[in-house]
Amino acid sequence: MGYVYALLAAVLFGANGSVTKLIMEAGLTPAQVTQFRLVGAALIAGAVLLAIDRRAFRMPRRQWPIMIVLGVVGVAFLQGTYAAAVQLLPVGIALLLEYTAVLIVALVAYFIFREKVKARLWVAIALVLAGLAVVAQVWASTLNPLGIVFAVAAAVCLALYFLIGEKQVVRTSPLAVSFWTMTFAAIFWAFVSGWWQLDPSVFTAPVDLGGQGAELIVPMWLPLAWNVALGSFAPFMLSLASLRYLTATAAGIVASSEVIFAFAVAWLWLGESLGLVQIVGAAVVLAGIILAQTARSTKTVVDADLALNTGPITTVDVTAR
Repeated sequence: MGYVYALLAAVLFGANGSVTKLIMEAGLTPAQVTQFRLVGAALIAGAVLLAIDRRAFRMPRRQWPIMIVLGVVGVAFLQGTYAAAVQLLPVGIALLLEYTAVLIVALVAYFIFREKVKARLWVAIALVLAGLAVVAQVWASTLNPLGIVFAVAAAVCLALYFLIGEKQVVRTSPLAVSFWTMTFAAIFWAFVSGWWQLDPSVFTAPVDLGGQGAELIVPMWLPLAWNVALGSFAPFMLSLASLRYLTATAAGIVASSEVIFAFAVAWLWLGESLGLVQIVGAAVVLAGIILAQTARSTKTVVDADLALNTGPITTVDVTAR
């Protein structure tokens, strides 16, 4: 059951990139999409906490500054940069670049925190760099440079979330950490998203599903609801459930398949395809990511949408995500 839950979470996370891109192509800005996603996910997390663990709402005063930083940098900035990257790059490539956060975490753990890191990390770094060079076709790149910058920024934000978050989850409920960080992120993003400029009629505006679903027209609220409920909260709950049966490393490796599903959905739905050489490069990057996930002795779990949808990273001795 653990593998089933983790795989379903990866499918939903992977598909959500295409949904996000569709919403932005329909007229919403990356900032506005991020605002709706943060507010919606925070409300659902709060409702679940209210039903199952009201005491988890309490947070020690000394944790507030850390939670605010975690919410603003690790959640708000991450979701904003990722949404911007998806708007400018193919969904799978944006996600692939964001997943390099795994390497950043391992390198910081080794050089700054002096953790023991297995030798396979250096092989992983070589594989990821080589694979990314092939995917981006650096010899004749057609990728949007600004999109690459946004995707790399998202990777840095995600790595910071992992590094700060894994220290916090041992102090309180992972779901509570998720609620508070998403809430702080939503409050921060409310000042920059331009939500006040939206006409309420946007929620009922017709949206062309594009690609293979070009004939289908749905109201805007439908893909927005998917983005929040099935693209954010549902995969989070599945990821959390998977850790009842799997070690953190095993769950993290399954979660890496999100990249494959993102490419597959974007290809089948939006018609975003890669050349054979780029497919090989993506496979090399994914192999490097999986190696990196097993390099830290603390067995950190990594998921590309983690900062919005889950509690922070943890070790195999603590229930998280």
